[in-house]
Amino acid sequence: MTMQRIRLELARGHEFAEGSRHHGYEFAAPLDDAGHLVATEWRIERARCRVRRFWGTAPEELGLLIRTRGGAWAFDYDPKSDADDERGFKFDKHSFVPGEYVSITEHDHVQRTFRIASVLDLD
Repeated sequence: MTMQRIRLELARGHEFAEGSRHHGYEFAAPLDDAGHLVATEWRIERARCRVRRFWGTAPEELGLLIRTRGGAWAFDYDPKSDADDERGFKFDKHSFVPGEYVSITEHDHVQRTFRIASVLDLD
């Protein structure tokens, strides 16, 4: 298990026909050799599991990768409220490897698809 920096970029869709490298997320997380999130290591490293949401010209949002009460993975920008949480769709099942795709239900309650652009060693 190693801490990784994962970059997600908006995939093709009706908003952006070619996708967008200017819309997405960068976050740190522990991954196993197959690219799966490791919950036991996340518990140890949770303070390092930060996320940065970048969305065109909008201000960046900074938060943490969290586990919800139901065990789902989400990005949390305000620890006092779960109204801002953005849930990853089946993040527990996905392999975070470049070229694969994941979906996130964002602030506006719309689920969007993102391409995994890079996975780099954090340490």
